[in-house]
Amino acid sequence: MITTDLTPGSPCWLDLGAPDVRAAAAFYGAVLGWEYESMGEGEDMEGGMFRKGGKTVAGLGKLTEEGARSAWMIYYTVTDADATTQAVERAGGTVRVAPRDLDDWGRMAQYNDPSGGQFAVWQPGKNSGFELADEAGSLSWTELYTSDAAAAKEFYGDVFGWQFSDMELPGGGGTYTLITPAELPEERMQGGLMELGKEDLALANGRPYWHPVFNVTDCDAAVAQVTGDGGSVQMGPEDAEGVGRLAVCLDPSNADFVVLTPTQS
Repeated sequence: MITTDLTPGSPCWLDLGAPDVRAAAAFYGAVLGWEYESMGEGEDMEGGMFRKGGKTVAGLGKLTEEGARSAWMIYYTVTDADATTQAVERAGGTVRVAPRDLDDWGRMAQYNDPSGGQFAVWQPGKNSGFELADEAGSLSWTELYTSDAAAAKEFYGDVFGWQFSDMELPGGGGTYTLITPAELPEERMQGGLMELGKEDLALANGRPYWHPVFNVTDCDAAVAQVTGDGGSVQMGPEDAEGVGRLAVCLDPSNADFVVLTPTQS
């Protein structure tokens, strides 16, 4: 489970780069019940914060990178962004955005893993990250689709010290790898990774990609909102034994995410 006890190696933030900030704010407001607070003024909103019940859950910004697709970027807590950057490079990754301070809020950096999957880190200053997790309308899981699971486990294990455990999916669906932060018990599992063929990674032109899983109270109602507001569904809704009811969705700009109504324990 993802918590707001943001220990090293755990997800602490996510933000969306969108070509139309106003449209994205309206879409996720409808689907997830988020309130949007712009950090700019006037009609040309460049970005801001999403909140749920007054608590910050994610960020939104204008997609400005030429040729980039609209996507969610997931950030992981680190104690030293510069040391993490060195670890990324030693393990074969590359730096997209070198470590830099965001005033006194914290220090961030963004990377590509050796196969091209994008992720980011956050070294907390006065801001530690999101204020709500694992509840309706917030992040509850992170997931990597990759064409080389063994290489991904080696890389992310070297960088973050993550612990991995494999499980076989029912019906011959393949192997799913569960991710737990270093030195934490299995109940603190925060995500998973799954190997797919490059032909199944067309959304990112064959490269690996991370996406967020958002907790919702009613998966089918959330899916109806997704499609009714211009998004689409790649898979589901369907029931996953021991997990809950889920669907893989795309927003109107083709940024991918999952909605999940967890099984009640």
